[in-house]
Amino acid sequence: MHDFDDLVDRARALATDKRGMLGICGAPGAGKSTLAARLVEALGDEAVYVGMDGFHLAQVELERLGRTERKGALDTFDGAGYVNLLRRLRDQTDEVVYAPEFRREIEEPVACAVPVFQTTRLVVTEGNYLLVPDGPWGMVRDLLDEIWFLRPGEDERHRRLIARHEEFGRSPDEARDRALGSDERNATVINATAGRADLVLRG
Repeated sequence: MHDFDDLVDRARALATDKRGMLGICGAPGAGKSTLAARLVEALGDEAVYVGMDGFHLAQVELERLGRTERKGALDTFDGAGYVNLLRRLRDQTDEVVYAPEFRREIEEPVACAVPVFQTTRLVVTEGNYLLVPDGPWGMVRDLLDEIWFLRPGEDERHRRLIARHEEFGRSPDEARDRALGSDERNATVINATAGRADLVLRG
């Protein structure tokens, strides 16, 4: 078990003589966004939170591709766009780089929602597929200084995920079907990548 203060210190240590780039990975409901937000809050102006979910394909594009029911799967994201953003943030020369953000209340990404200033010392990014070795995702590993993988108990992860789906408008049956259906298929892919992480956080 890792103490939160130790994680803050470890994150801060990534930004010494250059900008630090920290990734947080895990299956749906693992707590990635919660940990990322807590770290950024603890680090204050030193850090910024940039989520991979900002690269969800828009609903209209998912419909065009026939992938609406698989939203959240590997091929429902703009992986190359995410890689290009990480590269731009790692080597930032512009005063401000604007990153997209996913808004769960509308289930859509919103462009230019997160400003990243050149003076920001640490970028904390999180997402499901940071450790996938194939396609554009395979480049993510080398663009980040460390990637931490969250591995809570599966019962707890399922509980959180079902509650999240209900919070954003699904019925209890719909929430359970989503969590144990398409989300679970994605989780199998994601959990198989945990061995590539620098740190695995259980519990």
